[in-house]
Amino acid sequence: MAAPSSLASSHLYRLADLRRAGVAAAAPAHPQQLRLGCSRRRAQRVVAMAGSGKFFVGGNWKCNGTKDSVSKLVTELNAATLEPDVDVVVAPPFIYIDQVKNSLTDRIEVSAQNVWIGKGGAYTGEISAEQLVDIGCQWVILGHSERRHVIGEDDQFIGKKAAYALSQNVKVIACIGELLEEREAGKTFDVCFKQMKAFADSITNWADVVIAYEPVWAIGTGKVATPEQAQEVHAAVRDWLKTNVSPEVASGIRIIYGGSVNAANCAELAKKEDIDGFLVGGASLKGPDFATIINSVTSKKVAA
Repeated sequence: MAAPSSLASSHLYRLADLRRAGVAAAAPAHPQQLRLGCSRRRAQRVVAMAGSGKFFVGGNWKCNGTKDSVSKLVTELNAATLEPDVDVVVAPPFIYIDQVKNSLTDRIEVSAQNVWIGKGGAYTGEISAEQLVDIGCQWVILGHSERRHVIGEDDQFIGKKAAYALSQNVKVIACIGELLEEREAGKTFDVCFKQMKAFADSITNWADVVIAYEPVWAIGTGKVATPEQAQEVHAAVRDWLKTNVSPEVASGIRIIYGGSVNAANCAELAKKEDIDGFLVGGASLKGPDFATIINSVTSKKVAA
């Protein structure tokens, strides 16, 4: 699927270039040439990405699983060899969180898929942030397209959810993304920035937030944004944060990609500068495939 011309790619790449120009004076223009001139020094592999912190991979299990299938998946994840410099989180259905917490290696943290907007009480069917903390759940996914477009949650409601979860020390994977008709109409940035504004209107501390860009047309469809399409939106969101929140938040936050990410396409996506990891759906239900996606961080490593 081609990116719409109205996305103004050249303008965004110029912004990205300007953003990187701030470190140009401190960094050599041609690091490869520098390494050739220092051949006696053994090169180390470092992760090169726009956001600071570790590469981040989340697995959203959605409404899938049984006690037996969850047990099998946990066994596969416990046995997997995972690159050390990646933060890994899985999000089981609510009723299996305790099972997963009690059996999954501490190497992988656990997330909920939703949370109530405030303190618990007479809210049938809801789960509070306090309850998540009580069972040792460290993260929550908020703003996923299925909550927005199937359940009907609006931007402001999601932003307030995020603020309350953070106030209770539950870290947030904040999802944004456009519908197919919005992309085809050239409204990708408008939609993503509007969703970002709702988060920014409510969130004051971004230290425990990861942003997940998930184009709705790519979720569970088998379609995936090209690495260039994904990078374009990630760079735009980072520039929006720089202008509307702060340069410090923009340079520090991790922006991850979701939308039919699998073991076959993750390496090429991971190479893009502003893609700091992934939020994975169906492929996270297969232990070996999820491990491959986690280990795609090696595609982002460069010698230094």
